[in-house]
Amino acid sequence: MSLKLFSLAVLFLLPLIIGGCVPSKPTEQLEILPSERLINKLEVNRRRIKNFEGYGTLSVKSTQFDNSVNFRIVIVKPDSIYLTIYGPFGLELAQSVVTGENFIFYDQLNNSAYKGKVGDDVLKEIFKINLSFRQLLDVFVGSVDLTPKLYRSPDKFEVIYDEYMLTYIDSLTNNKDKYTIDVRELGIKNFTITNAADAILLDSKYSKFQIVESVAVPNRIEMINFKDDQSVTIEYKTISVNKKNLFVDFVLPSDASIIEW
Repeated sequence: MSLKLFSLAVLFLLPLIIGGCVPSKPTEQLEILPSERLINKLEVNRRRIKNFEGYGTLSVKSTQFDNSVNFRIVIVKPDSIYLTIYGPFGLELAQSVVTGENFIFYDQLNNSAYKGKVGDDVLKEIFKINLSFRQLLDVFVGSVDLTPKLYRSPDKFEVIYDEYMLTYIDSLTNNKDKYTIDVRELGIKNFTITNAADAILLDSKYSKFQIVESVAVPNRIEMINFKDDQSVTIEYKTISVNKKNLFVDFVLPSDASIIEW
């Protein structure tokens, strides 16, 4: 598997990602929160997840790639993502480790490793999506970093039946970040980015939630990048959160060919 092929397979694992399988609280027990308290609670929930491990299936569709692979991902906050791609019969095909500063991609079939410093261009080349490293950490566990919005009121805030609807408008680009949040479990069910003309640039749907550490964690992620005509679906089979002694355990073979990026 080449670096380019692996890049397409990794394509915003996005991400990591609401509305299906969690038990519902009785309607009379619900508390409708003002936007400020809602954002605070969502951010507290995001920070509760210190590490994350998941096994599942990744399906990618683009103009260059259309296939499904099995994968394992390990995230140790604040600075490590470890991804393994499996082939038939559970054979490991490729592994990638990305930290806040460096990355390694190891092609096991050719016993070759690519190494280099992490930058915006490198992340975009590997993951085929324009996200920062911090955003990638959140995407993989199905959360959104709302820190920049903690002290800012949404431009639009609605409660429609059992959903919160929040909209934030970027004053420079007029792009809109829109969030749909489940009132009962406070899981982000949908996140979209639209431009000034309300055309959708990115559409993310999160579903099949389970409650872990009091946080609604999605088992299914569907994301479409309309700008680049790419889509990805992640179906987790198992998820573990905040395990003791979870760490990134990847070591390159001593005889691997090293290619500096």
